Amino acid sequence: MPRGSKIYVKGKGDMQTYWLRKSKTRKVKGSDVKNDMAPLAESVETEEESDSMDDIGLDFDDGTSQGTTKIERLVEWNASVLASLLQQIIGSRGGVVNDITTLSNAERSISKGSGTVLDEFTPIIPLKRFEADDIRARRRPSSIDIGEEAKSQLRSYLSQIAGIYQDNPFHNFQHASHVTASVKKLLTRIVKFGEGNGLAVSSASKPAGVVDDDVDLSDLAGHSYGITSDPLTQFAVVFSAIIHDADHPGVPNAQLVKEKTRNAQIYKKSVAEQNSVEIAWGILMEDDYSALRACIYQTEDDLRRFRQLVVNTVLATDIVDKELQALRKNRWEAAFSSDSHPSALESLGEGEHDDRKATIVIEHLIQASDVSHTMQHWHIYKQWNERFFMECYGAYKVGRADSDPSKNWYKGEIGFFDFYVIPLAKKLASCGVFGVSSDEYLNYARANRDEWVREGEALVQQYIAKYNS
Repeated sequence: MPRGSKIYVKGKGDMQTYWLRKSKTRKVKGSDVKNDMAPLAESVETEEESDSMDDIGLDFDDGTSQGTTKIERLVEWNASVLASLLQQIIGSRGGVVNDITTLSNAERSISKGSGTVLDEFTPIIPLKRFEADDIRARRRPSSIDIGEEAKSQLRSYLSQIAGIYQDNPFHNFQHASHVTASVKKLLTRIVKFGEGNGLAVSSASKPAGVVDDDVDLSDLAGHSYGITSDPLTQFAVVFSAIIHDADHPGVPNAQLVKEKTRNAQIYKKSVAEQNSVEIAWGILMEDDYSALRACIYQTEDDLRRFRQLVVNTVLATDIVDKELQALRKNRWEAAFSSDSHPSALESLGEGEHDDRKATIVIEHLIQASDVSHTMQHWHIYKQWNERFFMECYGAYKVGRADSDPSKNWYKGEIGFFDFYVIPLAKKLASCGVFGVSSDEYLNYARANRDEWVREGEALVQQYIAKYNS
């Protein structure tokens, strides 16, 4: 049946696409995702062919398809993504999923800690290192069944998270899913140049994301500073993308502080981000999700590493706080700048240098994904830019902003490209792990900036007229 809106295809213009039913198991990036975990429209493409929710069939249609709502389709898509990562986590443990009742005290100590989420931030997350034999012994994800109970709990959890997202024009569950799609894409494209790591090698005859059988698996332990050899790290980053704006109020943190909201009084800064972590984590710790948690972690070390990854990743999406931005800039320069002083490296213990790089790469991965619409096709950028304008303009109209955003929206977007988006895209390239995606993101950012310079002023007037109508 026809989808509710058309998509733009380069060189062909707007095209009608259709929902299709398919009864067979389909493969996504080398992992089997059962049809009962992914009853989405089979217009969902591989990440090699798609870079936005618009392209994978989860578009701006507010109606229903195949008897499901847009939110239900988004929940199912996110469930399929997380399920495939859970298969990898369990496979890395040799298929073990035991009861985790013994971790109850550790779970409670995290949930009821005396400090705030921001207090938990750490500049270096110690990632798990794997020996070559451990990697060789992993079970193939396609052989893992996470179980019906865990599947049901995963769907239920994501449905709850979707329900917590407020009905904002921009900061909504669709935005979270769009960010998740970008995170997933960047994770699948991570490479580490100049060191011969196997995950960068794939024969043309193999599905995307499947490692060649003749790869030296000993290389994988240090691949991309440890990110791609640890499925729990990947799961945590994708999970963070899904929850990162849960309960977002549709106004910036500065406005919440000005209004002296309850959350602002509790958190002081990074208000929305800390609240999202607290809410999403609290739900995950409920008894109803014990089977899901057992799939994610089996030890206290993994539990605490998962928590730390979620905290750092979600907090990284606060790009306005000047103090946090300065800290990130200093850490980036210490880790990746060619001008870094040798003493900055010598002060770190064995493995800490790679852990610092991995932590920073994860933060920049989520930051790029959070604004990925600026680094995708023009029509995608334009759709999300309009949504963000509507949210900001709507806040102004109801007295939750001091100034009219329409007055500076055109020039502000140019500044956003020049001082944040394009430098961020350049960092994706300079950290050396994202392969062709870094060039792709940078090229789209520059092209969108140029197009905005030409069309932006007229578009702002259209936005205003549409809001007032």
